This record gives sequence, C-alpha cells and structure tokens, in this order.
Amino acid sequence: MKPDVLVLGASYGSLLGTKLLLAGYRVTLVCTRPTAELIRREGTRVRFPVRGRDTPLEIASATLPGALSARAPEEVDAGAYDLVVLGMQEAQYGAPGVRELMGRIAAARRPCLAIMNMPPLPYLRRIPGLAPEALEGCYADPAVWARFDPALVTLASPDPQAFRPAGEPKNVLQVGLPTNFKAARFDDAGPTALLRRIAADVEAARFDAGSEAIEVPVKLKVHESVFVPLAKWPMLIAGNYRCVRPEDMIAIREAVHGDLARSRAIYEWVVRLCTGLGAEADDLVPFEKYAQAAAGLGKPSSAARALFGGAEHIERVDSLVQRIARQRGLASDALDEIVRLVDERLERNRAARAGARRPETAASIA
Repeated sequence: MKPDVLVLGASYGSLLGTKLLLAGYRVTLVCTRPTAELIRREGTRVRFPVRGRDTPLEIASATLPGALSARAPEEVDAGAYDLVVLGMQEAQYGAPGVRELMGRIAAARRPCLAIMNMPPLPYLRRIPGLAPEALEGCYADPAVWARFDPALVTLASPDPQAFRPAGEPKNVLQVGLPTNFKAARFDDAGPTALLRRIAADVEAARFDAGSEAIEVPVKLKVHESVFVPLAKWPMLIAGNYRCVRPEDMIAIREAVHGDLARSRAIYEWVVRLCTGLGAEADDLVPFEKYAQAAAGLGKPSSAARALFGGAEHIERVDSLVQRIARQRGLASDALDEIVRLVDERLERNRAARAGARRPETAASIA
C-alpha cells in the first residue's frame, strides 16, 4: 500500500506532489481555502522542461495514477499521514491555522521533510557544534518549531527552480531548472527507510504520454550526510540574495555573472563555512557547476521579488549564515552588505505598511 503524504504549500509543494502522484501516491496539499477549492475542482498543472522536447511537458494531476486532494489547514488530521512535506515559506508556518496544524503534526510525531531554503530549527539541532538558540532571531516565529523532535525532521536542498507563470491561476506551476531534491537522511531509521522507498518509486515512475513513456525530471535523492542540503547556502548567498539592490532587483544570472570573480569569492567563502561545520567536498556543489546553472536563471530570485513586492517577512538564510559564521568566529564584508540591504528593504516595507494602516485606524475611531 502506498504511503499518504501531506504537503504544506500548494505552489512549490505541487512540484514534488506531482512527482509523488506520478508514482501512485495519495497526496494532500495544504493551502488557503479558495486555493483548496480550486484544486479540488480542477486539480493541478505542472510544466516540466524535458530533454528533447521544444516545449514544456504539462502534467495535469487528473491524468496521474495517484490521488490528489487539497485542504485548508484547519481541515487536516495530522495523524492520518505517513510523511509531511514542508513546502511553504518559513514565515507562513506562524500564520493562523498553519501554526495550529504544525502543533498537531509535532504531537502526532509525523516525519517531516522540508523542501525550504530556510532549514527548520529542529534540523539545525542535528548539526554538531551549532547553538540553535542563538539563531532563533532569524525566524519569523521560532516557537512553531519547539515541539518537533529533531530525529523526525530532515531537509532537502530545494535546488529545482519553479515559478507561477504570469496571469495563470494558483494551480499552475512551471519548472525553470529541473534539478533534483537532495535530502539528508533522518536520524530515525524508520522514516529514513520510508524516504528511500519514496525516492525509489519517484525514480522508477514514468509519464504515460500515449505513444511513449516519458522520464520526467526532478528526482528525490536521499543522502547519508546531514550536510548535503547545505549545498544550497553558497548558491543563495552568491546568487539569490545578491539580486537585491538598494533601489531595484536584478536577475540571478546578472547577480552571478555580472562580476564572476566576486561571485566565486562569496560562494567559496560560504563553502568554507560549510566544510568547517563538517561537510565534505562531495556534499557540496563546485562553483563552476552552479555558475553554469545560474546562466539560465533570467528572473530575480523569489526572495527579491517578494521584497520588492512589499513583503514584511522573507526567508532569512542570509542572516542565518551570518549568525552561524559569527559563532565560528568568521565574518564576510560581502555577506554583511547583503544582510544590510535585505534589512533595509524589509524596514521600508514594514514602515510603508504601517503608514497605510494608520488612516484606517483614525477613520474607524472617528
């Protein structure tokens, strides 16, 4: 019998969800009530670039052997699932309804696989030598993670890049960079065996296109090393967060290739931080391979787009890496500048939001 998988987040989460449906799994997406109603009515559509095809392959959930459902957070029985995939932005876990669901997941002791850029605090407790309490300030609501057992929480490096095409409804996702999710094993043997089974099923699945069985990219790879997901950190610091400029944003490609030597220096500084924590060279990605992938990323990062869209919270991997470096007695002027620019933009967004709220308050009092 195939496991039941709960996926928090119907945007990026629908990418891994589609691969699980292709393997015949039962998948439940957690999202807002209007989005859940849309998905229950129309399913999801995810577009994958496939080698040898001129246009992306669009896969509708209704055509797959698995079963898809969607629920609002308050409708979810956390104990009914074998695995929970955490596919939301970090700040969203403290939202009303989601926060309570996270409490039920922790109480039910369900194994959790995060596909987030921001590692869950329980996962950081698995890395020797860190002081997680000193890192809580990087999280929008660190109390969300307090009841989770670190042995039941792991992380996958969210290397696949995906976005919602402009003008499309919330049940449509397009994959821009079809790389793999690279997950660390759990500390608990049972959930690790489950994760390896899921990875094998995803690897073996093929999409029935009628005339041919197509191997769809984006696999789930399970690694013994707890440090493998840290491979995303150098990429985020050298590329994603450097899309943020004082008054505008640029594409990841420009952030990396605009000054390749500086990008390499920043990237390799973060690599040295990761190896200082215990990562091996094989756990990480060489700069040349990353730079080649970044050359095809013609959009600003999701963090930059959120900031310039007025977001008051984003995932702060930049600040997290800075604080971890300080615990190790390290510092980087380039990283400090990145953190400063993000801090300033967030402050401007919060001030603008507060200013927009004041007239409403005055009017209501009058």
